[in-house]
Amino acid sequence: MQAAVVIPVKAFHAAKLRLAPALSPASRAVLAREMATRVVRAAGALPVLVVCDDEDVRSWAVEVGATAHWTPGLGLIGAVEAGVDAAAADGADRVLVAHADLPLATGLDHVVGTAGVLIVPDRWNDGTNVIAVPATAGFRFAYGPGSAQRHQAEARRLGLPVQIIDDQVLGWDVDHPADLQLPGGEDLGAGVGS
Repeated sequence: MQAAVVIPVKAFHAAKLRLAPALSPASRAVLAREMATRVVRAAGALPVLVVCDDEDVRSWAVEVGATAHWTPGLGLIGAVEAGVDAAAADGADRVLVAHADLPLATGLDHVVGTAGVLIVPDRWNDGTNVIAVPATAGFRFAYGPGSAQRHQAEARRLGLPVQIIDDQVLGWDVDHPADLQLPGGEDLGAGVGS
């Protein structure tokens, strides 16, 4: 089995706007870049496709050893689906989609799975932080609030078994200022950009 990782990355300067009450625009951009780099590193030996529509992100992807897949105007879902298709065209049997805002990520290989759909929801069991799917299943992604449930329904529609993984590390994403306080007490926003 050959697996690949797809990571959608928004323009760093436009990322994490909901953190504006806690971080300056420059600090948000630095944090977004640092978290995305961490997720790429967490892929280890797996090939990584960064789907993006920003020149700075494309340059960064190449710098960190990923393949940049240009997806202008597709939005998150369209970009992810284009990335999965590209990974399949490159020979991947399974594709793991990981979001770029997982500050605790250290590894992804344990959530690739071997069959069906594997979902790592956020810590609220609402969103989908990581999902692994068969590359050519025609899986329709449905991000946004409630995506974990919608992704389970999509797996059932396709007749694919579903495995839900409660992973405290990959389940921690950063959307709101309170998310900057990591479980171990570290303040993710402290010193960012300084």
